[in-house]
Order: sequence, then C-alpha cells, then structure tokens
Amino acid sequence: MAKTIMVQGTMSNAGKSLLCAGLCRIFHQDGYRVAPFKSQNMALNSFITRDGKEMGRAQVVQAEAAGLEPDVRMNPILLKPTTDVGSQVIVNGVVQGNMRAMEYYKRKREFLPAVMDAFHSLAEENDIIVIEGAGSPAEINLKEEDIVNMGFAKMVDTPVILVGDIDRGGVFAQLYGTVALLEEEERSRVKATVVNKFRGDRRILEPGIRILEDLCGVPVAGVVPYVNVDIDEEDSLSQRFDRAQDRKLLDIAVIRLPRIANYTDFSPFERYENVSLRYVESVGDLQIPDLILIPGTKSTISDLKWLRQSGLEAAIMKSASLGTPVIGICGGYQMLGELIRDPDQVEASGMTEIVGMGLLPLKTVFRGEKVQTQVTGVFQGVEGLLDILNGMRYQGYEIHMGRSGENLPPLVGTGNVYGSYVHGIFDAPGIADAILKRICKQKGIQPEALGTSDMMQYKQRQYDLLADAIRENMDMKLIYRILNREI
Repeated sequence: MAKTIMVQGTMSNAGKSLLCAGLCRIFHQDGYRVAPFKSQNMALNSFITRDGKEMGRAQVVQAEAAGLEPDVRMNPILLKPTTDVGSQVIVNGVVQGNMRAMEYYKRKREFLPAVMDAFHSLAEENDIIVIEGAGSPAEINLKEEDIVNMGFAKMVDTPVILVGDIDRGGVFAQLYGTVALLEEEERSRVKATVVNKFRGDRRILEPGIRILEDLCGVPVAGVVPYVNVDIDEEDSLSQRFDRAQDRKLLDIAVIRLPRIANYTDFSPFERYENVSLRYVESVGDLQIPDLILIPGTKSTISDLKWLRQSGLEAAIMKSASLGTPVIGICGGYQMLGELIRDPDQVEASGMTEIVGMGLLPLKTVFRGEKVQTQVTGVFQGVEGLLDILNGMRYQGYEIHMGRSGENLPPLVGTGNVYGSYVHGIFDAPGIADAILKRICKQKGIQPEALGTSDMMQYKQRQYDLLADAIRENMDMKLIYRILNREI
C-alpha cells in the first residue's frame, strides 16, 4: 500500500490544491508513482475522464503534475452548487441527483464505501498518495460527519501538514487557532505547518515562527512565497477574475456569468504576450473587444436572465451585428440559440422556458440524464470567419444536461457567431493560434506580433516552476520524514 501525506488548510483558498500539485510533481520528479486524492470536492470547474466520468479539475491538475491521466477515483465525490443551499451530487463520476445541503450532510455517510474503495484501489497502484482536505478541519459544526479532513485522516491513518494563508493576514492566529480547536487525537496527526503565499523578507517572520512552533508543538516546514505560476485554478475564488487587465494588441472579453463554470476553457488565449483576456460583468467593462466569449454555467436559464437584466445581452448582440466574433461554450452556446426549455426543472431555476438571444438557429431542452463524454475529431464544414479551422484536429469533453439536436458538429455557426458543446476545444495545438491569426487579419495586424504558445509544453513548464519554488522554500527532508512516519 502507498505511503500517504495529507494537506489541510486553515480555510478555503489557503493554497492546498496548488501545494498538493507541487508535492505531486516533486515526488514524480524523484521517481515515485504518486497520485492525488480528495474524497469530497465542491467546485463548478470539472472535467470528463476518458471513460466518461466527471471529476473536479483540481485533481486533474494534480494528476497532470504527477504524470498521470486523470482518474475519477482521485475525486470520488464532487459537489456542483446549483443554488445557495443545494448542489448536484456526483459520486464516482456519476450524477446522484440534486440535494439540499442538509440532505447531503445527513446522507454523505452512504457514499463513504465508494470513497474508501477509490482510495484503496489507488493506494494499491502507487507508491505515494497526496491527499487534499477541504475548507478547514476546525469547522467544528461539521466534524461529526467529516469525511474529508480529520475524519478521513483517521480512516486512512495519515499524517497531516496544515497550511495557512498569510496573504489574507493573521496567519499565526489561523494556524494556532486551528490546532487549538482540534481534539487531542487530531492534533497528534499534525506533523508540521506551512506559511503560504508570503511576499517579502522571510527574516521578518522568524520571531513569530519560533513562537508558533512552541505553541503548536510542531515545526514550520516552510514559508512558501506567492508563486507566480500559471496553473488552472479550481473554482470561482480564482484570482484571475479580479485581475486588472489593460487592453492589448488583441482584446478578448469573457462574460463573467454569476454561475460561471469551466472558465479554464479560455486559458489558451492567455498565453500570448500581446493578447488581453478580461472577465467582465457590466456593459461599461465590455467596451469594444475583438472577441467575445460566453462560458459555461451551472444554471443557464438563471444566468441568461442576469445577462438580460444587466444589459450585457443587448451589448453582445449589438457587437455581433457590427461583426465582432462571438463564441459560446456549453451554457453560453445554449444562450445564443432561440429557445431554452426546462419542463422538468432540471436546473431548478423556477422557469420552464426562456427565449434565447436568437443569434444561432438552436433550440435546447433540458433532460434528467447528463451527457458526459470525451470527444475528438477534425473540424469540417466550418463557414464564415472561422473556416480557417477546417482540417484541424480538436479534442475535449462534453458535460451538459441540455440537448440541442442530434449529431451536432463540434462548432456550430456562420458569419461571426459560433457555439460549441466541447469544453477544451481551444486546447489542441494550433486552434487558439488560428483563431487569433484570423482576427489579426480582420484588423490588419501582423500575427507574428502576438507570439506563439505550445499549450502542453507550457503546462509542464509551469508544474516544474511550482516544484522548484516548493523545493527551495520547504524542508523536503522533513516532508519525507513525515511521509515515512519517522516523526
């Protein structure tokens, strides 16, 4: 069976996912078979595996860092919020239905055998399992039925590293307060703490670190700087949404829908030095971009209502009429159509029908069974602005409850408005490049001015940079001693 190490945090977004990805990369570089694991994940950014199962993107990133193909066993429970008090519950990659928070809290022990089976089968195939917790282990109101933090640590008897986020302030209180709220058996599992997202001179922290080590009774394994790597983030806490972005040679506007999902579809456009990719949520922010992208969403009808009420729908339609390219992915694709129907309230939006934007000849009906599959092929028959894609290979995955017709091509549209159900459609080599070059031609810009990007090579380099930063700023000898149960 594999050796294990678990990374828990003082709060959500403390940097657990990225630290786990970095440790996976380091162990992989050191010659070990390593796999990530998170028993329960809550996120709208998901992925479809080769066998058609759905899992959280954080474990996809960690698997890539570990040199593995993503496997649904790495994230056996995925919760996709549908409302403020409810989520779609996915177990072993298959939808179990929508549940309110209290219903899931009462029933989640039913799903524990699936969690343990997934973990043990991974442990039989690997040397090391890097386990990620969720939120904080000090959420004392949730501890009784915990299957993702200390509760799970006890089930698989794993040591724990506790991570605090200094960027939000109060990191010493975060770490000590969390340890203080743990029960004695839980505290004994914490073998080290980590100060994460530090900016500045570490020497300033030294007095506090010494006091923290005395109070918690365990060493500080590292002070990890705010690492400037470009790695897909997990959910709507993504800092890219709040990042100020000046307009560059080519300007792309992504509509930041309230329930935005799988926004990492657009990452390939961010790799170009002279391309700006901005997330906008008001007409004033939209301005006059060179390309408008409408992302997926967990609630198409509700987000289309928001788009209409905010005035962005009218602004998008005006831009499209003036020739601006518009591309919708999944839910964004459905919004571009003529009509969306949800007779069985699959989305639980309170509406059974809504008129779409009418920019594509498309009618969508929501059904109870989710489409989830990987797809690959060659573009054929694309007309209009993006006919340059014909003959190029694409790959990605579909994940949607709505049906908009049978045997739809991967890219639907003519002129300058297009839609696709394929997440990751821009990832394959040359796709984003071809689209940007065509827009450059429209504007009379030399495409060479944008620079080029090899997506896969770029990703691997980012994982290596993350691993370098962790090796430099964490005591890896201590981490290996913890892994080997020497302390």
